[in-house]
Amino acid sequence: MKKLVLIGNGMAGIRTIEEIIKREPEQYEITIFGSEPYPNYNRILLSLVLQGDSKVDDIVLNDYDWYKNYGIVLHSGDEVTKVDTENQLVYSSEGKEVPYDKLIFATGSNPFMLPIDGADKEGVIAFRDIKDCETMISTSKSYKKAAVIGGGLLGLEAARGLLNLDMEVDVIHIQDYLMERQLDEPAADMLKKELEDQGMNFLMGKETVKIRGKNRVSSLLFKDGSSIKADLIVMAIGIKPNIALAKEAGLEVERAIVVDDYMQTSAPNVYAVGECVQHRGMVYGLVAPLYEQGKVLAEHITSQTPEQTAGYEGTLLYTQLKVSGVDVFSAGEFVDKEDTKAIRVHDEFEGIYKKVVVRDNKVIGSVLFGDTSDSPRLLDMMKSEQDISEMNKVSILPSEQERGTGESPVVAMAESETICGCNGVCKGDITDAVKTKELSSVQEVTQVTNAGRSCGGCKPLVSDLLEHTLGEEFNKADQKQPMCGCTDHTHEEVQAEIKEKHLTLVREVMNVLEWENKEGCSSCRPAINYYINMVHPLEAEDDANSRFINERVHANIQNDGTFSVVPRMYGGVTNPDELRKIANVADKYNVKMVKVTGGQRLDLLGVNKEDLPGMWEELGMPSGHAYGKAVRTVKTCVGQDFCRFGTQDSIQMGIDIEKKFQGVQTPHKVKMGVSACPRNCAESMIKDIGIVGLQGAWEMYVGGNGGIDLRQGELLCTVETDQEVLDMISAYMQYYRESARYLERTSHWIERLGLEHVKAVVVDDKKRQAELIERMETTLSTFNEPWEQIIQDGKIKQDYYEVKVTS
Repeated sequence: MKKLVLIGNGMAGIRTIEEIIKREPEQYEITIFGSEPYPNYNRILLSLVLQGDSKVDDIVLNDYDWYKNYGIVLHSGDEVTKVDTENQLVYSSEGKEVPYDKLIFATGSNPFMLPIDGADKEGVIAFRDIKDCETMISTSKSYKKAAVIGGGLLGLEAARGLLNLDMEVDVIHIQDYLMERQLDEPAADMLKKELEDQGMNFLMGKETVKIRGKNRVSSLLFKDGSSIKADLIVMAIGIKPNIALAKEAGLEVERAIVVDDYMQTSAPNVYAVGECVQHRGMVYGLVAPLYEQGKVLAEHITSQTPEQTAGYEGTLLYTQLKVSGVDVFSAGEFVDKEDTKAIRVHDEFEGIYKKVVVRDNKVIGSVLFGDTSDSPRLLDMMKSEQDISEMNKVSILPSEQERGTGESPVVAMAESETICGCNGVCKGDITDAVKTKELSSVQEVTQVTNAGRSCGGCKPLVSDLLEHTLGEEFNKADQKQPMCGCTDHTHEEVQAEIKEKHLTLVREVMNVLEWENKEGCSSCRPAINYYINMVHPLEAEDDANSRFINERVHANIQNDGTFSVVPRMYGGVTNPDELRKIANVADKYNVKMVKVTGGQRLDLLGVNKEDLPGMWEELGMPSGHAYGKAVRTVKTCVGQDFCRFGTQDSIQMGIDIEKKFQGVQTPHKVKMGVSACPRNCAESMIKDIGIVGLQGAWEMYVGGNGGIDLRQGELLCTVETDQEVLDMISAYMQYYRESARYLERTSHWIERLGLEHVKAVVVDDKKRQAELIERMETTLSTFNEPWEQIIQDGKIKQDYYEVKVTS
């Protein structure tokens, strides 16, 4: 048996070994050297470990038994230090000397560290491996202020993880917008807004020139002379191929190890794959091309006629990833040029952005943000250079039609279209496997086909395809989606356990339900806190630390670290006294801008955090809850007292609704509108709850939403009196509160449950309707106006708003 040695125990090298074993399991006696003391793990999911969503064991791709089962000798934690290509020997740091017939370099890459003064101080690290994760986790126990240099994917994932570790995080980026290699400016702006809502603070266009501190880092200095404090600095500005060993061994290297189409280096019987490789001038850092290289190399060195095997011809660059919970896809040329045209969908309400760039009737690039379900189709169109001159927008972006029908885009895909780009798995591969191997879960599909094994972004499509293929045999109960990586429990199961076991604390829930990550994460902690408050409104003690920063401080954080203040104006009505107070505080606190919002409110922008309580006290107005997962605004038209078409007093109705339901916590934000007639001047038809006046009656529409892809509200009922309107809103909203998953908008919730079902519960079943109204009244009885509460509570002011001076 020939001897094969692999240098590097990472994803590209091990995938090559898997491909070799698949073809000729007995051809080679395999030895693997890895510098890290772990089996092969999924580096793409390292951020989940840092963020607390997974443990190291969860991201292991091949455990120690896998090596043992295939007779592979693994030297983990033992680095190869020398290669003798003439005598075909490798030497390791622990003194091992191993001969080879074939040698594969898969040495990956190293993080790039800024060569600036202070970069060698304690507390300055990269984000590349498990050790870096462990360093960040241990640092968070003693220090609280972190700075991440780099607004690319890795930097943002590191920042999200540090937030989960309760650190304050500044992200420094030298460019004017984030992830400029994967996103255009509109998509980057949406991402930035989303991440700011999660608590990140961004310093854009800043160049770091020095790291200060004695032994340990204490601050960063920027080129413009400004500086910030930091206890930990994570450099995430890129990687460079790890070629030192290859260079020393005499292999031809340029930017990386130079290989031909069979991944062969300049030395006989020495090959290379992965991030350390330069092929036709290109160096790849994404997983899909690395796996393609591994497949070509495996075919070549297991074939009896290697010269006749297909060579590697390069890979179309694309990225499919999830950034702090947001789905993102980009491929090819996505920047507008004079000879290109683009199809754009931009829905700020749903947080969805789609751009397809076309040149000469061919798709040459795309950016998808928020909804990436069209990515496999677009990628195949780009690869095949399909002529789209006869296609309309819906044919190119089928999800835009299917968002209305509820049908998954996977149904319209051809069997040859790729579903898992990372592992090159097409729709036909999955349907064949499901049918021939009788697969019934996403996990089984992943085990058999590798689909979803790397970044996992394709798993929703795999699930849809599974359901489409199995038809009536598909059991949704078997496909349950856990709340997050901390637990196997679904949202529904967690809520049921909170009720049944009478759990009233976030940590109690995680402990009783045996959370794998004892501290929880940014996905599960706010959800648990919401469910507890919803189920036990009279007993629950709100856990402010489980909320996002906007909800913790009751104001929206802005891109410069200041906040916006939106006082409540019931029904969009104000008066000279309120306007004078707003003008006075705007002057006193140097408010940068006073902006009229779409919800008929005034937004005071640019307020310092420590000024918030004082401003609220001087305003003497209640919070507008513009930051919360709660009832926000009730927009009204001028109504029958002023409008010649008005048939109802929409202003008073809107004021009554807003006063009754202000601040009620809901799974997601809830906006309402009251129009005095069917002309809908208050846009009632695109609100979560829209009231429309008729002669002697009110219509109630539900599940509406705004944006380019509008969802018109559906008629729930028609009632005659104002009190019936309030009662029906109570029943409907309480049912939404009890049966929606946290962060599920009413438009999605009603599509999932169906309007007829909701009608049957809240309109037709009078007993259940009365019970829902009663529970809503109980919730309303617990309402405390948050700004007033903070003004009166010295401890809250001290904890969240007062500036802490540290030496």
